[in-house]
Amino acid sequence: VCDSWRARRTPPAVMGKAGKGTGSFGKRRNKSHTLCVRCGRRAFHIQKGKCAACGYPSARKRTQGPGAGSLFYGHEAKAQRRTTTGTGRMRHLKTMARRFKNGFQTGQAKKASK
Repeated sequence: VCDSWRARRTPPAVMGKAGKGTGSFGKRRNKSHTLCVRCGRRAFHIQKGKCAACGYPSARKRTQGPGAGSLFYGHEAKAQRRTTTGTGRMRHLKTMARRFKNGFQTGQAKKASK
């Protein structure tokens, strides 16, 4: 009896045929995600047409929620710190504390009292 694989009718294991392990990595040459035009991250899924990071083209930006029990996404704390309020310019919000303190005054300045 010949002890070759032909006699056993079972072909040898070929790399890349089955499973998600070492052999299948050679077949991975196409990208599923590309750069997002809104957030700039490599998270825009080409087939879905949606960004995994910011939710583009949705009008509302996908946010990092405060925790796992929140209504939002329970992602890592470091990921929340990177994108939360205060990491950018805050061109509107940085003036709100001063305007609130003064009662949101509008119009002309008051005349000096004599």
